[in-house]
Amino acid sequence: MRKLNEKDIEILRKLAPEIEEKMKSGRKLEYRSILPPVSMHFAQDEEDFKDRLERLSPDELAYLAGRILDESECLLCISPEYARIFIDVLAYKVSDDVAENVRALYKSATGYD
Repeated sequence: MRKLNEKDIEILRKLAPEIEEKMKSGRKLEYRSILPPVSMHFAQDEEDFKDRLERLSPDELAYLAGRILDESECLLCISPEYARIFIDVLAYKVSDDVAENVRALYKSATGYD
């Protein structure tokens, strides 16, 4: 089972700064992925999720895409709407090719575009 590394935690903190309170109180992060907790526990809605993703640099987004493609980050664990938002931000900030690779993986696993 995956454990978040320092880079993962850095990205999670950027996406969900609210998590600092949990960490300050001495609670351990029990998350195994980055995108599912952000989409399910922190983002208020689709627009908020998109705004959070846009905080990330192209390198950080590319890193997440790489983790999705090597199946160590779970894009399949979020709703199709949120997955589409992630892929759209990826296309805009990283590249259409990377976004298309992630989209193809998502579609082959879920049937959703």
